[in-house]
Amino acid sequence: MLSRSLLAALAALALVPTARGQDGPVRTEDVIYGRKYGLAMTMDVFAPKDKANGRGVIWCVSGGWFSSKETVPAAGVRVFTDRGYTVFAVIHGSQPKFTIPEVLDDMHRAVRFIKANAKKYNVDPDKLGIAGASAGGHLSLMQGCVPKEGNPKAQDFVERQSSKVAAVACFFPPTDFLNYGKEGNVALGEGTLKNFRPPFDFWERDEETNKLVVIADRERRKAIAKQVSPVYHVTKNSAPALIVHGDADTLVPIQQAELIIAKLNENKVPCVLDVRKGAGHGGPAFANDLKGFTDWFDKHLLSK
Repeated sequence: MLSRSLLAALAALALVPTARGQDGPVRTEDVIYGRKYGLAMTMDVFAPKDKANGRGVIWCVSGGWFSSKETVPAAGVRVFTDRGYTVFAVIHGSQPKFTIPEVLDDMHRAVRFIKANAKKYNVDPDKLGIAGASAGGHLSLMQGCVPKEGNPKAQDFVERQSSKVAAVACFFPPTDFLNYGKEGNVALGEGTLKNFRPPFDFWERDEETNKLVVIADRERRKAIAKQVSPVYHVTKNSAPALIVHGDADTLVPIQQAELIIAKLNENKVPCVLDVRKGAGHGGPAFANDLKGFTDWFDKHLLSK
């Protein structure tokens, strides 16, 4: 059963109005973008019926690094498709089975798959935006700050593509697990994030038994936490980022947004922190903010 905190994080995805009528986008469900451990990794693709602008938005279906078909924001994508964007709602390997490093691998694969099939979906592979809320925001910023280059020698055409995106827009993202809420406060499935332990159970394979074992060494765990914290990967080449965050958020403190915005500013990367006074982790205060996301993507994706 999901914890109350995790349910609250998932509820953060309910930020958008309900779609009405039968004039919505064309939805293609369960598109397989990759496979691992014998499992198919899927996304749902939402294409505008008309006036497509040739650009794509990747929505990270993630709350507390939990991802499922049921949490695909089918109604919310209308905000993007009505503006001409094709939306790729990516379902990643979910906690409690998979950890954050594994989830990040899924996101890289998903972006590469979209680029490899850009002609099929009528989108420009160099003009992709990415968005999400909470854990989905964390994944979006990781993609924007530390993409992977493609392997030109890979047999799989998908793996030849880079996973770089052109713009990020997200809600209340964790950005630094080593300084969570205040300097020196390590949050690896403990403290504020104590109900989110499984995504931080980083593992390795025991050479003698071939079993998967959780890494217990504190310093090694902190090193991995640094690798998966976007604030440490900001460069002048990072994607422009819009972050919307409530200043009363107790699950993901607004300090997390402030840290990465400061780094983006240091590197002269276009960025905006839009603060919602008195708002917590999701809820009505954010109901109209996806329009701001589309405006941000218009600015950074539609320009030549």
